[in-house]
Amino acid sequence: MTRILQAPVEALFPPAGDVQVMLYGEAPGPLGADKSGIPFWGDRAGKSVFRALESAGLAEVPSEAYADWGGERFKSLGLMPILRRAALSNAFPSCPTRDGRTFRAPTDAELKHPANLARLERELREGAGRCPRPLRVVALGRRAAWILRRLEPELGFELRELPHPSAQGLLQAAPGKGKGMKLADLQAAWEANLRELLAS
Repeated sequence: MTRILQAPVEALFPPAGDVQVMLYGEAPGPLGADKSGIPFWGDRAGKSVFRALESAGLAEVPSEAYADWGGERFKSLGLMPILRRAALSNAFPSCPTRDGRTFRAPTDAELKHPANLARLERELREGAGRCPRPLRVVALGRRAAWILRRLEPELGFELRELPHPSAQGLLQAAPGKGKGMKLADLQAAWEANLRELLAS
């Protein structure tokens, strides 16, 4: 298995213009953002995120990206998405790992660390400063929602939550833990839900 770099992944904002919505994942994935340096870019779950952003007119993704989705490939080819009116980040800035090779979820202590809270606040204030109305924030997964909920009262953004778009996150959130359901159907429904949140 490829070694996890654990380099901090900075939030990605549109090059210019307003920001209407910010999407927060839980942490950079080991095969995606950990290698590409861009939130969700190459993460397995990120494919659904970018498809929804594209269909909502909030991102432009190079067509060749979908042929072989992976952060290391994107980095080597210089492939990058372009955002419009949306920004992307993670609740924790680097890929959490115990052994340098396998992913683990960020701990409460890591999420609540003063440096991480200060980073989240900086990003959210930047987004709010570019938003002509109250900033909408979409948390993808329970861990991201948990930490963002702590900042919501002070910063005044509108927080919405969706299950994490990973296979595990979708199955856990589905009725009956997804028993008898196809993962492709759950992914399509999740993308439709995200598109609805992006359009509202």
